[in-house]
Amino acid sequence: MTQFRLASLLVAGAVALSACADDATSPSLTHAPAAPALSVDEAPVPADRHIFVFSAKRIPADFEARVAAAGGTVERAFPALGVASTRGLDGAAAASLGAAGDVAFWNNDVEMTLDVPVGDMQVDGMGDVAAVEGNSPTNPTTASFYPRQWHLRQIGADRAWAAGRRGSPSVKVGILDSGIDYRHPDLVGRVDLSLSKSFVPADNALIQATFPGAHEIADLQYHGTHVAATVSSNAYSAAGVTSNLTLVGIKVLNRNGSGNSLNTLDAIVYAADIGLDVINMSLGIANPMSRESLGWFNEMMNRAMEYAFEKGVVVVVSAGNENLDLSKLNGSFKAYCTASTVTCVSATGPSSRASINGPWENIDGKASYSNYGTTHVSIAAPGGNGVSSVTAACSSFSLAVPVCQTGVYVLGLNGTSMASPHAAALAALLVEQVGKRQPALVRQRLQQSADDLGKPGADPIYGKGRINMVKALGL
Repeated sequence: MTQFRLASLLVAGAVALSACADDATSPSLTHAPAAPALSVDEAPVPADRHIFVFSAKRIPADFEARVAAAGGTVERAFPALGVASTRGLDGAAAASLGAAGDVAFWNNDVEMTLDVPVGDMQVDGMGDVAAVEGNSPTNPTTASFYPRQWHLRQIGADRAWAAGRRGSPSVKVGILDSGIDYRHPDLVGRVDLSLSKSFVPADNALIQATFPGAHEIADLQYHGTHVAATVSSNAYSAAGVTSNLTLVGIKVLNRNGSGNSLNTLDAIVYAADIGLDVINMSLGIANPMSRESLGWFNEMMNRAMEYAFEKGVVVVVSAGNENLDLSKLNGSFKAYCTASTVTCVSATGPSSRASINGPWENIDGKASYSNYGTTHVSIAAPGGNGVSSVTAACSSFSLAVPVCQTGVYVLGLNGTSMASPHAAALAALLVEQVGKRQPALVRQRLQQSADDLGKPGADPIYGKGRINMVKALGL
């Protein structure tokens, strides 16, 4: 088994590797090559893109003509949301269009990033695929790295598996992220490639040049693969919360972990329109956003979340990693926990451990980095804390952690990005139990069955509590 640690992840995906190997045979790496730089044409946010949010949830019949008269074109339109994007307008023309009485907000598009994991990254390798043969999706406790997966036992996943609750392939969970490594042993057969889609076309040429024939959702970063395998894994190297759910990769972040709000909006609508049951969004913007200057973003995304909810989709989002009280941001907000229809997940994690396989202390403590706030956080789930991280698959397409291309590797990461997929997986199990297209009931069950930690009732750190699979499923 190969083991080493990567230090301090950067948003851009350039990862600095510390040379603290755990044994003499481990690779000693001091720097990982950054993913190839984006060209001007590949910039996550086109400089001439403007987004218009209309007062009503419809697009005026003459809007396209107005844009054309001003020298631009309508790029994308979302009639059910009352949102449209344009290209080719200068600032003055966009401002003139935005001053119309039927426009509520307008602005340039903004860049989005993944919800950056916190602290060091633990990387462990199994060698070739033969090293995990004999482990089984029907018994996830046989996964090679299961002994260190405190986070699964803490929510009662092992008891759910023993009761036969490993998920149904008929329930589909969308992973809005950096893509998925669908060829990793933990994910082979778990990803519906016919429904999977990339909203990051700038990565496609590099994918084909580096990995000829690969699907467009190939994860050139690592984040989306880790999130996906936490939701559902074949449990060869590391177990997931389930082992039978169907995953749908919806790529909204490029090889450097960046994207834009328009593609994210498009992806949410796509996920709702193709009938997914749950979507997980471990995405965010590091700094709080001004309601005065970015209120359009909040309104646009809230409309998208409501649209998905009305289509019967359970939307699960991460609370973010800045240790902020989301209830006290005054004139600012954090995406995406402001929408009333989402399940916003904070992170818990142990304060210490005796060894990598435990035992662990204060396992339900607030993760030091996790955002909190009674009016925003719905529930909590394990996200890791310091050396007690969440373990899941590493992408064999990764340019940010290239050693993962050389064999079967897993990553140990900390963040609310890691907490959110635990809750999304449980939501998928509840969909199987209560029936599809009942997002309000699923959300209610998630909260009512959680272990009430902190002060009784709604709590700023845990929301309604840390998720409990045994109670939620009535086992």
